Amino acid sequence: MDLGDLGLFKLMSKRMGYLTQRQEVLAKNVANADTPDFKPQDLKPFTFRDALADQRRMNMAATSATHLSGTRPSGEDQARRQRDPYETSPAGNAVVIEEQIMKVGQTTADYNTMLNLYRKQVGMIRMALRSGGG
Repeated sequence: MDLGDLGLFKLMSKRMGYLTQRQEVLAKNVANADTPDFKPQDLKPFTFRDALADQRRMNMAATSATHLSGTRPSGEDQARRQRDPYETSPAGNAVVIEEQIMKVGQTTADYNTMLNLYRKQVGMIRMALRSGGG
């Protein structure tokens, strides 16, 4: 059984891949904290909604006339707004180390959360396979 073929595991793997890439971008920002005219970068936020939409288009089927139709927020709400840095060095560098370190910490916590979720899901599948045989 290949866990990579299961939808939940594909999404968790995509999220963990995104978090790994984000750590690389944030590390680059910190490494260039003294580079003149360097502007910090970040990745577009990862959402499971977008990951599902990329994977396949899913349409909800109403099986009863009393079901409500779903709504999706407009693209304007989902777009990430780039804000002007509140602190810029005389050389034009806009990297704020404290802000980058906070992002690194949050990304690490998110990665650990996904890793724990992944482990729990594997444990549940193992338990189901062990108890399902008899």
